[in-house]
Amino acid sequence: RLGRLFEAINSCSKPVLCEVHGAVMGGGVGLVAASDIVVADKKTTFALSEVKLGLIPAVISPYVIRKMGESQARRYFLTGETFSAEAAQAMGLVHEVSGNTQATVAEFIERLLAAGPEALGGAKRLIETVSGRASQSVLDYTHSAIAAHRVSEEGQEGMAAFLEKRKARWVPA
Repeated sequence: RLGRLFEAINSCSKPVLCEVHGAVMGGGVGLVAASDIVVADKKTTFALSEVKLGLIPAVISPYVIRKMGESQARRYFLTGETFSAEAAQAMGLVHEVSGNTQATVAEFIERLLAAGPEALGGAKRLIETVSGRASQSVLDYTHSAIAAHRVSEEGQEGMAAFLEKRKARWVPA
């Protein structure tokens, strides 16, 4: 179901504008990556922290890799480290970093409302067609990969540690 949500956002015929604040982690980064235009507050932080839970960012990977690129995905998928809104902008995950996100979002809305509604949908289809979309086999793989990791011993320990607010047993003391 989560994969279908990301694909619905990604393929929506209308522009999807995302305004983010606070800590954007895991699936939240997937929502950002599937969106068309992203405005982040200056203090927003991001993390692809699944590996720290014994999981992998499988379902979000087609969207995140396309947005931030393979090289950055290698770093952040593997380390789970936190990065700033400015770093997210530099790698293409975020379009604008703002101290006044409401005003910035309002400007984007004004620009979008000035465009032809059918042209907006056509432009989105054009981008998907020209840049290529994740094939069904890729989506099937990502969904089965996360399911396997969630039910694994490591995935269960990682999730339990997270929910119990403790370090997972593989983390050095």
